[in-house]
Amino acid sequence: MSKILIFGHQNPDTDAIGAAIAYANLQKALGKDAEAVALGTPSEETQYALDYFKLAAPRVISSVKEETTDVMLVDHNEFQQSVSDIAELNILAVVDHHRIANFETANPLYYRCEPVGCTSTIIFKLYKEAGIEVPQAIAGMMLSAIVSDTLLFKSPTCTPEDVTAANELAAIAQVELEVYGLAMLKAGTNLSDKSVETLIDLDAKSFTMGDKVVRVAQVNTVDLNEVFDRQADLEAVMAKENQANNYDLFLLIATDILASDSELLVIGEPVANVEKAFGTTLTNNRAFLPGVVSRKKQVVPQLTESFN
Repeated sequence: MSKILIFGHQNPDTDAIGAAIAYANLQKALGKDAEAVALGTPSEETQYALDYFKLAAPRVISSVKEETTDVMLVDHNEFQQSVSDIAELNILAVVDHHRIANFETANPLYYRCEPVGCTSTIIFKLYKEAGIEVPQAIAGMMLSAIVSDTLLFKSPTCTPEDVTAANELAAIAQVELEVYGLAMLKAGTNLSDKSVETLIDLDAKSFTMGDKVVRVAQVNTVDLNEVFDRQADLEAVMAKENQANNYDLFLLIATDILASDSELLVIGEPVANVEKAFGTTLTNNRAFLPGVVSRKKQVVPQLTESFN
């Protein structure tokens, strides 16, 4: 078997990078030649975790077939969210916690998908099932991923399994969970020095819904005004992205991590489906979404249903 590259989705968040690092370490412990790579550079939040636990960021790749054919996917399965040549590769395994869509393989594979808040929660189970000890730094990255994906357990995607895993991993990582978790989340909310182009690409995914392509980006903040003071510039760049990439709709979700609410900015058509999905009316292309913090559970399923 050739070398195996393991990676998460494009515009990687802390789980995409943390899960890749953790799963690659597990595969190496099981005797495989595996390397964690990334489909983008770490966010400030992710870099905070990497620096805290003294781990190097995975190297960034844009394609795979030049160096290997064998890959394992973490934290995603949809091909439009993956590496550019994914359809030409041999997918050996997928570990994920998202919906399954636009995915097929020519060969059998290992597929582990569970309805939990974070892929790293599943990978922690895999370590236990294999009887492999989790190194302190790897535990720290998996903990960071769970904190990030569940917004320190405030997200509706969070399950008791995530909470249990996070507490066990915090003990291995030797950190105080609440103190470390809040510091890490706040590290990812520094938006003032980022361009609007960067903001809409920090954590963005494309979805096929009905016959439409919908781009959904999310940014975390402690001050929604910091995001929407630049609304005109955001709208211009989102419209440009729609035209350049044939997106029908571009949604930006700005999430207040302290209040656990979000505000939505929408560019494109049909906006009627967005209004239907959230039971709201857009005003000035915006809508307030009380209690909404999870793209995976509170945004994508509702949008998909409205388009279908």
